[in-house]
Amino acid sequence: MLALAPTRTAVLAMDLQAEIVSRFADGSVALLERAAMTIAAARKAGLPIIHVVVGFRPGYPEVSPHNASFSKVVGTGKFIASPPGSDLAPAIGARADDIVVVKHRVNAFAGTDLDMILRARGVDTIVMFGLATSGVVLSTLRHAADADYRCVVVEDCCGDADAEVHRVLTEKVFVRQASVVAASELVAALRTGSTGTGS
Repeated sequence: MLALAPTRTAVLAMDLQAEIVSRFADGSVALLERAAMTIAAARKAGLPIIHVVVGFRPGYPEVSPHNASFSKVVGTGKFIASPPGSDLAPAIGARADDIVVVKHRVNAFAGTDLDMILRARGVDTIVMFGLATSGVVLSTLRHAADADYRCVVVEDCCGDADAEVHRVLTEKVFVRQASVVAASELVAALRTGSTGTGS
């Protein structure tokens, strides 16, 4: 059974911005509902909610022309939100007291103050989910595991344009470095107040 210590656990809801969610029309409504349910349960249990968002300054000074992913965004006006996080999908139910971390690369830790925020709060366990499974979730999980965080991936709050890629990652790859659970399992653990270092 999944066991969490609420005082040492944080939730990372990653890249759940309207612009990104719109690319995942199939199943995104149900995914967002599960994500919102997970966030609400975590909030009730006292876990900090950290929204990780893609964001750039006007003119995209953070984007290198050598970056195959983000160079396509330059000049489009996308991902320049003020304040950062204001472009989160409304269904997520973000609140003013949630933490927003702005990233300029795929990995939530790359060039951000995420690690400092987690360490300052005494967090050693990260519950993570978002879009896409093969993007921010994969990159962030790899970094977090190498940084000695205990990781939990909420499988049905993640999505990918390729369902087979999502399946292989969550069933065969992520399980080597994380506990992979369903939203219902995580919510149940939070509601029963499970603590410890568990599975």
